[in-house]
Amino acid sequence: MKSDRLVSIILLLQTRGLVRAAELAARLEVSVRTIHRDIEALSACGVPVYTERGRHGGVALLPGFRTDVTGLTEDESRALFVLAARGAHTALGLDEALGSALRKVMAALPEPHRPAAELTSRRILVDPERWARFAVPAVDLDVLSSAVFTDRRLALSYRRGGDTEPGSYLVDPYGLVVKAGVWYLVADKAGSPRLFRADRVVTAVVVDEPVRRRPGLELADVWGDMRRAARERVLPVRVSVRVRRECLELFLCLYAGRLRGEAVPDGEGRMRVEAGFESLADTWGLLAFGTGLEVLSPPEVRGELARAAGAVAALYADGAG
Repeated sequence: MKSDRLVSIILLLQTRGLVRAAELAARLEVSVRTIHRDIEALSACGVPVYTERGRHGGVALLPGFRTDVTGLTEDESRALFVLAARGAHTALGLDEALGSALRKVMAALPEPHRPAAELTSRRILVDPERWARFAVPAVDLDVLSSAVFTDRRLALSYRRGGDTEPGSYLVDPYGLVVKAGVWYLVADKAGSPRLFRADRVVTAVVVDEPVRRRPGLELADVWGDMRRAARERVLPVRVSVRVRRECLELFLCLYAGRLRGEAVPDGEGRMRVEAGFESLADTWGLLAFGTGLEVLSPPEVRGELARAAGAVAALYADGAG
């Protein structure tokens, strides 16, 4: 609604200072023309807002102007108390600050909305971790977060998956991301984006040099590019499988990042799905489904799994006597 958008513009200008009209339009999901009309409406209402033209221009409030906006709607009030991933606050040492902030927000809410917000905090719980997963080692984010918040470079000793010895990396952090309970450092190494699992960092030292990020990029931009690259990565071995319905949910969960298309019915209580794999050996995990899953194609994968299953059968046959 327009009134909410006007309030949002004021808040953005209060916190950001001079903001380009195109950025306001992108954040509020409207056209630049709409933003210009909103600025005129704010000015007509007595808000001291002005525009600066030119390459480095934008929209700003007159210095010293502040406003306290407490006119939250009921849905906005409830949304503030549905806080995802409380474990994230714990890892950053912000649990106490979070509780204090929520108490202040509750006191500032319009009186009619307080019961709904308080009830939401007791009735909605967000747990970001999956049911079936290995325990995630505890990580110390102090040094990583210090570099992130002070815009300093990081010297890492880092053990990549499968490596026996850690390697050395000098990186330029964009920020920290927690995904499904796992913390990641998003950073550039020599100008290229890299992802580092926090629980594989052996040592981390803040370097007394400012970060050298690629210009114009924020954490959300780099993370979004990484997510798209992960979805679109080329997996050369394309496999078609037939899965029993009772095994389908587990299969889709384990191989979510490899799926190519939707599951379709294939008769007799089974579903046909296509997935990508990096190599023939990479398909061995499909044997864990036993007779609940059958590889239909390609023949090379069927042969590979037949050999692997035969080797396992021979191993246990030798021990039977």
